[in-house]
Amino acid sequence: MPSRTPYIAANWKMNKTVAEAAEFVDTLLPRIAATQSDVVICPPFTALTAVVERRYGTAVKVAAQNMHEEESGAFTGEVSASMLVELDVEATLLGHSERRQHFGETDEALARKVPAALAAGLEPILCVGESEEARDAGETEEVLERQLQADLASLESGQLAQVVIAYEPIWAIGTGRTATPEQAQEVCAFIRDVVRMRGAAADELRVLYGGSVKPDNGGELLGKPDIDGALVGGASLDAADFAAIVEAA
Repeated sequence: MPSRTPYIAANWKMNKTVAEAAEFVDTLLPRIAATQSDVVICPPFTALTAVVERRYGTAVKVAAQNMHEEESGAFTGEVSASMLVELDVEATLLGHSERRQHFGETDEALARKVPAALAAGLEPILCVGESEEARDAGETEEVLERQLQADLASLESGQLAQVVIAYEPIWAIGTGRTATPEQAQEVCAFIRDVVRMRGAAADELRVLYGGSVKPDNGGELLGKPDIDGALVGGASLDAADFAAIVEAA
């Protein structure tokens, strides 16, 4: 089985000014200098350049929190892949549950965004996850398979392992409620199986867990065989907490 490099991503959401972002990176970098993991910071658009400039010469990558599938056009408030590449951004979140819930992100749009990101040389971090109602109804696997099949529909099997997939149970985001390591492992293994059924090199695919990941539970979650990293929300806003999660990997 291929060795998968751990992947720890910080999703700051709508937090941190340029000055706060710069201070965070300057504090974080010495703490994670020895890490062998891939560390990715997802700042708001306004702070992308500040983070990019400070991570030059380090192993830290920078990701946007969203992008539009078109190269240009009458899409007020949107940002294209080429605009991100121009800033030396290397990846982008796509399909975060908050984008789906609050801004109408659809699987149809994601089926266009994922290949557009890859074509531009950006690494897509595709987020999938079920609601509390779906989990309680025993529909977790049905929901995830539907999202994965739809969102990855435009990709060839050889491209699938280039996508990072983040499992983020909606019921565990910002609630303090976390899937148990066993629950998270079971779902991440299922995600890998879905991709494998598409003919992909699924053992190369990196699957992350996201949902109230903190320093005190990060080590146990990241110790599971099919959990290759974490998409960290609230705990990523504190440099010491985020460094502790990176170290746990």
